[in-house]
Amino acid sequence: MSNEHKLQIIPLGGLGEIGKNMTVIRYDNQMVIIDVGLAFPEDEMLGIDVVIPDFSYVVENKDLIQGILVTHGHEDHIGGLPYLLREIDAPLFSTKLTLGLIQHKMKESNNLSHLKATVVQPREVIKLGVFRIEFIRVSHSIPDAVGVAVHTPMGTIVHTGDFKLDHTPVTGDILDIHKFSELGDKGVLCLLSDSTNAENVGFTQSERHVGQMFDEAFRDAKDRIILASFASNVHRIQQAITAAYKTNRKVTVVGRSMVNVVALAEELGYLEIPENTMVDVDELISLPGNQACILTTGSQGEPMSALTRIAMNDHRHVEIRPGDTVIISASPIPGNEKAISRTIDHLFKQGAHVIYESASRMHVSGHASQEELKLMLNMVHPKYFIPVHGEYRMLIKHAELAEQLGMSRENIFVAENGRIIEFTRNRASLVGKVTAGKVLVDGLGVGDVGNIVLRDRKQLSQDGILIVVFTISRTSGTIVAGPDIVTRGFVYVRESESMLEESKEKIRQTMARCWENRVTEWAPIKNQIKDVLSKHFFEKTRRRPVILPIIQEIE
Repeated sequence: MSNEHKLQIIPLGGLGEIGKNMTVIRYDNQMVIIDVGLAFPEDEMLGIDVVIPDFSYVVENKDLIQGILVTHGHEDHIGGLPYLLREIDAPLFSTKLTLGLIQHKMKESNNLSHLKATVVQPREVIKLGVFRIEFIRVSHSIPDAVGVAVHTPMGTIVHTGDFKLDHTPVTGDILDIHKFSELGDKGVLCLLSDSTNAENVGFTQSERHVGQMFDEAFRDAKDRIILASFASNVHRIQQAITAAYKTNRKVTVVGRSMVNVVALAEELGYLEIPENTMVDVDELISLPGNQACILTTGSQGEPMSALTRIAMNDHRHVEIRPGDTVIISASPIPGNEKAISRTIDHLFKQGAHVIYESASRMHVSGHASQEELKLMLNMVHPKYFIPVHGEYRMLIKHAELAEQLGMSRENIFVAENGRIIEFTRNRASLVGKVTAGKVLVDGLGVGDVGNIVLRDRKQLSQDGILIVVFTISRTSGTIVAGPDIVTRGFVYVRESESMLEESKEKIRQTMARCWENRVTEWAPIKNQIKDVLSKHFFEKTRRRPVILPIIQEIE
């Protein structure tokens, strides 16, 4: 039995969470990776820029990697690539627009030389070691999205990527129903399917529905239109440009990421922009309001985004004029609701008319709802099923849908990041774990900020810091200068003089006690001072500031 071949599916991100999607498929001593994404930090991750998967397992087995397969160009699927490709040397395969976005990311991180990439087309088949890979066209909120079928000696694994069934897409063809059905007819060992909208009943509406809403809003607007969306939603950008053209409006783009995506998508032929429609921002500002449209980033209320700065009257070129119509064409990512609400409030205060997702129909999801998920399961009818890409409740809901369609509960794996799902000839089971988790990126530091640093940042943000400085005599142990106390974010010194004077006396008493007990090492002295002051300040203020004693010594 020890010589039995083994096929393993190892999710390293995207299970029990939204974002940082990454999956390893391993057969004996060969493996391929599907997607390498990032996630955006949660509120308590103070100062953190992005979160990426823990690549330890992949780096330890880098010689086994046959290739990286990328389903589409969203950050939660490509954002981790610049960090991974510093550690490993592996070929990458993606569609044309996806590769353009990856190349831009790699260039921004001065890492382009590490990219060995090949463009693939839907229905193209490539061979990577023992694996035969097929790319399958799917509909999503970005062009050139694909699912993948990984044919292994043990059977076929189908990974849908992010998808929905859009019968009237803005551009391109619909999800390749025939290929998914054909794979199902031949026999699929395991399906990994997008669970993002598993809680939503019915079908997800077509992207064209948003275009109709844009046409209506652009006709009704008497003044300028400022439209915010995800930079990567090329279909949405196309429909906004088309609506502007129909209503004789010129268009400008503000926000670095959207400027970059529009330029790339136009260059690669994914955006059709009528002649003389695009103008630079200075020219647009001088036009009458009913001839102007501004496309911008900031649909999630990001602090440094163009829309947020416009709302705060802090943008270099654009300021809100009373009568402007602002359309926010996106739904809030969980955790961003407060930031978006704040931005909307500021826009209203500036005199804008704001059309936003909860009060309009200016957004549709790019993910399949329950009826489409059922259709995918019925088309592929796999032997085993692993719901992926979603928070835990979404994975459970997706698993329940599979059960409703007649799948055995024993053949459905609601897994966690790092769990190994292993297939042998006769069975599948959870057999262990590999290292998986969150690696925090802060500035240029990758993984150097952990739980202890975050705990300190949280404490600093809640209760502030207090620094104690004094000088002692090495021979007598008496304090010869100080103690001086500096506080930041704790109390205002003038209003708390008596409390701080009491704390100075407690420091003197603590030092005298240490000297009497012959405690002369710095670490225990500092710990005693911290304990005494922490207790004192908690009794007086019910706060626990970070306390830093600094002791100098003289002869």
